[in-house]
Amino acid sequence: MGLLTGDVLVSLALAAAIFFLLVDLMHRCPRWAARYPPGPMSMPGLGNLLQVDFQDVPWCFAQLRRRFGDVYSLQLGRTGEDPGGGLGPQKRSLPDPHPVSARPFSPSALLNKAVGNVIASLTYGRRFEYDDQSFLRLMELVMEALKEDSGLLREVLNAVPVLLRIPGLAGKVFSAQKAFMALLDELVTEHRMTRDPAQPPRDLTDAFLAEVEKAKGNPNSSFTDENLRLVVSDLFSAGMVTTSTTLAWGLLLMILHPDVQCRVQQEIDKVIGKVRRPEMGDQAHMPFTTAVIHEVQRFADIVPLGLPHMTCRDIEVQGFLIPKGTTLFTNLSSVLKDEAVWEKPFRFHPEHFLDAQGRFVKPEAFMPFSAGRRMCLGEPLARMELFLFFTSLLQRFSFSVPPGHPRPSDHGVCNFLVTPSPYQLCAVPR
Repeated sequence: MGLLTGDVLVSLALAAAIFFLLVDLMHRCPRWAARYPPGPMSMPGLGNLLQVDFQDVPWCFAQLRRRFGDVYSLQLGRTGEDPGGGLGPQKRSLPDPHPVSARPFSPSALLNKAVGNVIASLTYGRRFEYDDQSFLRLMELVMEALKEDSGLLREVLNAVPVLLRIPGLAGKVFSAQKAFMALLDELVTEHRMTRDPAQPPRDLTDAFLAEVEKAKGNPNSSFTDENLRLVVSDLFSAGMVTTSTTLAWGLLLMILHPDVQCRVQQEIDKVIGKVRRPEMGDQAHMPFTTAVIHEVQRFADIVPLGLPHMTCRDIEVQGFLIPKGTTLFTNLSSVLKDEAVWEKPFRFHPEHFLDAQGRFVKPEAFMPFSAGRRMCLGEPLARMELFLFFTSLLQRFSFSVPPGHPRPSDHGVCNFLVTPSPYQLCAVPR
């Protein structure tokens, strides 16, 4: 067969371009509906991908909200449109905090390990030593996997999933996630070998494996080996990092506001004392400490857009029609920083959660765990961890900015989560 001539190549290129544009127009059809949410002009194929600042998504979405209103739409590649916007208006204790030094140090790694051990106890019935190599590798892979899960490249692959058919691409782009799942598989395999079905379950993995065996032969059951991998993965990636990040924000805000730290410690000394470990039953008698923890969550706003969801049918929101199959983002920042609700929305102000008599109150706009039937299932565990870790740390230590160090910034760094800018502190035993 002879080589294609230049005219033939041009014709083929034009035909391919016309076909591509027609397919793109088909995907744009829903946006032409009279009641579809407004949004910025999109580019063929890429949609609005190049107009989103993935280094500061909350700020970008806030600008879009000011321009288009509470409900607006984006087209990310050739996927469904993505309207985002505002939302309408027991007795437990933890182990002793790990000893720390009065010398300056960054608390993030220690907090990850401490919270990670809570998840490990829940899923595998064991606690790792802080220098255990498997545990250190697990912590490293969790953080690397979260970094892979944010940014432009991930969105491009989500928008054009056909690219994932390129051999080896997914393994290369998401190498940490692949290694993380492989390590979890090793731990589950080890657990399966040591499990005794005649004994009560040691932990969540044992209980799940028992249900997997019961569900054999039932194709509709959600108790499968694959779902076990995903459940354990979610507990480590979502349950560990969100709590440790919130605690890192809490310690940062305590060294930036020593007067607040002092009041929390006074309440701890009054209700718990300096010897007994904090328990969840203490929380009801500690309104100021509870208010501080809630204000840390509100101010830090670590998951500003929540997690994406998809409509299973056509729905109407504030007069706009959103078709079935649309990906939805709820802009949690729009309520956590709502100037109509909070007295000082952009400042750390624990009095947001106290009434005139100093009693704890929780405004409806406080929803760091999202809202509705799809809100975070880990909220009870997270609330328990935050209270027990925070009070235990402030019961045992006083935290401060290291002498000679500049005052840390309270502006966050936006990736998958909003984390504090890197900082160091000193911890002095009380």
